Amino acid sequence: MSKILLRYLTLISILAGLCIIIPQTTFAQVNTINYSNANLENRDFSYTDFVGGTFVAAEMRGTIFQGANLTNAIFTKGVLLKANLEGANLTGALVDRVTLDGANLRNAIFTEATLTRSRFYDADITGADFTDALIDRYQVSLLCKRAYGVNPVTGISTRDSLGCR
Repeated sequence: MSKILLRYLTLISILAGLCIIIPQTTFAQVNTINYSNANLENRDFSYTDFVGGTFVAAEMRGTIFQGANLTNAIFTKGVLLKANLEGANLTGALVDRVTLDGANLRNAIFTEATLTRSRFYDADITGADFTDALIDRYQVSLLCKRAYGVNPVTGISTRDSLGCR
């Protein structure tokens, strides 16, 4: 009986060791949406759930993300020229080195997002909420020149969320 108990304890020890060696995040990433290096030009992703999705170096000119849930999504080195993100939730998203020129960002939520080295030339930011977002100072100064409206979900004015004077 002690041999059976010893084998059982050995098996338990091996399984416990594997749980420590193999990180839990490996299992969590199985269902992650990954559109890295994809051509998503003019696609319609309205009201789609992309929580934690990855869009690294993706071509997204004219893509529609209206009302999409992009919480904690990663957009780096992406092109979102004239894209539609109206009402999209990008809370906690990483938007680094992204071109958003001419994009529709009306009522979008960027709370606690990182928007570094990204461009917003001619983007419509009416009602967008940038509360606690990290944005380059130069871009903030440009955005403040056309910051109007109040976000219908958060109730925060665009000017206040950007810290405009």
